[in-house]
Amino acid sequence: MKPPPRYPCPSSKVCLLRKALYGLKQAPLEWFDKFSTTICSLGFTSSPHENVLFIHKSERGVVLLLLYVNDMIITGDNIDGISDLKALLHGTFEMKDLGSLSYFLSLEIISTDDGIYLSQAKYASDLLVHAGITDSHTESTPLEANVRFIPMDGTVLDNPTLYRQLVGGLVYLTVTQLDIAYPVHVLSQFLSAPRTTHYAAVLRILRYIKGTLFHGLYFFAHSSLSLQAYSNADWAGDPTDRHSTTGYCLFLGVLRSKRSLLAQAQKLNTVSSLIPLLRLSRFVGSSKIWIAHNDVFHERTKHIEIDCHFVRQRILIDVVRLIAVGTLDQTADIFTKVHHPTRFRTLLSKL
Repeated sequence: MKPPPRYPCPSSKVCLLRKALYGLKQAPLEWFDKFSTTICSLGFTSSPHENVLFIHKSERGVVLLLLYVNDMIITGDNIDGISDLKALLHGTFEMKDLGSLSYFLSLEIISTDDGIYLSQAKYASDLLVHAGITDSHTESTPLEANVRFIPMDGTVLDNPTLYRQLVGGLVYLTVTQLDIAYPVHVLSQFLSAPRTTHYAAVLRILRYIKGTLFHGLYFFAHSSLSLQAYSNADWAGDPTDRHSTTGYCLFLGVLRSKRSLLAQAQKLNTVSSLIPLLRLSRFVGSSKIWIAHNDVFHERTKHIEIDCHFVRQRILIDVVRLIAVGTLDQTADIFTKVHHPTRFRTLLSKL
């Protein structure tokens, strides 16, 4: 390597970097390698589905550690194991114990005896302030019913920066407010050249959020971990290119029963392996279900044979059951199109 400019160094000598520093391109990788090596030496293993999730199982219970850059969440049913882990990490890294989890990556966490509630009220409030929305006016739905957007609507914004910032902020808000997922998906298509009509739609979404500020997700502590998935498609619904919009949602553990965290963690490994399968959301409607249950294919279905065989094998061993869902009961319909207020509230209640 070359020495820094104006640094007197004989040409026969070189500089050796002994420690990765903040700002270097290799610093994040060096940090993760150092941490993963340390945590794995303590008996933890990295999840095959998410390499920043580390798991330790023993007769005393389970300890889970989730890493995000240099922040982490530690949980599990092995209280002594958690204490031992924190002590060992403190001996290796300079760390701060912030106590029980209440705020993480703009997620607000409220723990009760029955479960955990996630919301982004503060994050949403900050987004409203950034947009300059200070009045009390709210909207009952994110978008007007039957509204359609095309690239040539309205006039081009002089400065699209705020539009892009707000849409980007809304994308992260969909982590807990799933009801705005479809509108945000639509408006994110106009980031390159947003227009006045698109900006007005973003403001409407924000006014809807103002009225649903404390909406979030609730995860029950005691659950059977039964898995249900809904998938739907708005066939050729895009007015510009006639592409279809597909949406899906997963419900894990909606039925209550008492199980230990260890049993939940073991079953989660099985559930997580089903996620890629459930993402094959083009299998919607009774005709697709018929194909999945039958091994005779039409010539025009070759492009889905591989996926279909994969699904069919899981059906035969009773891992997955495909069931036709009527329009009125189709929860995933909220992710494929804009609805009238009554229908929107019905779908929202199902989430």
